[in-house]
Amino acid sequence: MKITAVIMAGGKGERFWPKSRTSHPKQFLSLTGDGETMIQKTVKRISPIVQTEDIFIVTNEEYRNLVKEQLPEIPDENILAEPYARNTAPCIAFASAMIKRKYENAVMLVLPSDHLIKYENIYTRTLCNAIVKATEDNNLVTIGITPSYAETGYGYINFGEESGNAYKVEKFVEKPDLRTAKKYLSSGKYLWNSGMFVWQVSAIEECFRNFMPEVYTGAEKIGEAFGTDSFETVLESEYKAFPSESIDFGIMEKASDIYTIPGSFGWDDVGNWLAVERINETDDNRNYIEGDVIAENCERTTICGGKRLVAAVGVEDIIIVDTDDAVLVCSKNNTQDVKKIIARLKENNRTELI
Repeated sequence: MKITAVIMAGGKGERFWPKSRTSHPKQFLSLTGDGETMIQKTVKRISPIVQTEDIFIVTNEEYRNLVKEQLPEIPDENILAEPYARNTAPCIAFASAMIKRKYENAVMLVLPSDHLIKYENIYTRTLCNAIVKATEDNNLVTIGITPSYAETGYGYINFGEESGNAYKVEKFVEKPDLRTAKKYLSSGKYLWNSGMFVWQVSAIEECFRNFMPEVYTGAEKIGEAFGTDSFETVLESEYKAFPSESIDFGIMEKASDIYTIPGSFGWDDVGNWLAVERINETDDNRNYIEGDVIAENCERTTICGGKRLVAAVGVEDIIIVDTDDAVLVCSKNNTQDVKKIIARLKENNRTELI
């Protein structure tokens, strides 16, 4: 069976402000010092499994040119540009309808564009195992991450009995408080929800038909209109009517025959500025320094300089990011709140900085 990949690349990466902007969000940035952007890395690491012509990028219309610039090898018709942001369920329904138009049925790998993987060979084997499970029957397979600590910023997957190389999913649970996260960790029965999925087009379409029929019907209309003069009009009208719904809430929490495969391949979702020190080498004082920076007597600090000198003295556990028009200074304990800066800028009509 044909193996395809759907890479979701429509996010705005607001917690990586001020480097990540609406016009150039996180997935199109290089955060690892090697020049490769997040989305380029995502495409590169699935190349042993999926042929280039079978990779589909779902993104926002305003990022179409960025995708073409950074991934010139992807066919134009495989860049699926959403006219409106409607979360992951409509995104996946749109992609499945377009893949069905091309192949009738296929395996879909559904992957975020902004994760990093350290051990790519293990990652590839994990995806191959998921493909086997997805093609055994109409199974939905999710890749769970074996937790290494009690994380409160991720959703979790509670799994049950073993089935071949996978485990039956009992339930998906929302982000827990610290006490609950510690219980999950000690139980050995929970995985972090990575947002990576594997299934056949026919299986996920059946789920949309059962649980989100309005999205299924709209996606079918979009698929049928592709290649006609009415495509853009149909895409616009159907997408505007779609609910903004995640695939987890819209499908995964309601469906049966869901399995998970634990992954231990050095996964990082690069969710905020704390990730920079995890994914890059730090100095003896656990500082990550980038650009024109002088750091004196600093510890556990991330400093990303720009065109001008950044000097820091005697600071600990903070993040400093300098760009041409904005500087972020943030305690490591408050990195999740960078999005609040975006909200304030919107309130003050300073959209040029967003």
